[in-house]
Amino acid sequence: MRHVSLILLLALAAPVAPPVLAQAGPGEEAEDGPSLMERGAQLFMRGLLSEMEPALQDLQERFAEVEPAIRSFVEEMGPSVLRLLQTVEDFRGYHPPEILPNGDIIMRKKLPEEMDQPDLLPEEIGPDGEVEL
Repeated sequence: MRHVSLILLLALAAPVAPPVLAQAGPGEEAEDGPSLMERGAQLFMRGLLSEMEPALQDLQERFAEVEPAIRSFVEEMGPSVLRLLQTVEDFRGYHPPEILPNGDIIMRKKLPEEMDQPDLLPEEIGPDGEVEL
């Protein structure tokens, strides 16, 4: 993609370059238009935007599909999450949440000697207590 943009930029800049590169002779005034660098930057940005447009359009369509679900989640769960944030002052004092077989979710408070240890999920710990980095 980058190569296509560069080729397109150079191809579009080629017809513009000769008059811009011509320097003003003695007694002539220089052109007050944008410099070659400014024109190149403008062409580059136009090319970048034209390449990004389909991806941005797709992202906008996907967000439109998900937006009602997100709104519903925020309306239903917002107050509960707010109460949780007010109850738990510092999440670093707790182990990661665990989901029990019956579906309950628990958050265990760390003991004072566990406060300096990093949080590891059970699946991150190997059979011999090894941690893969």
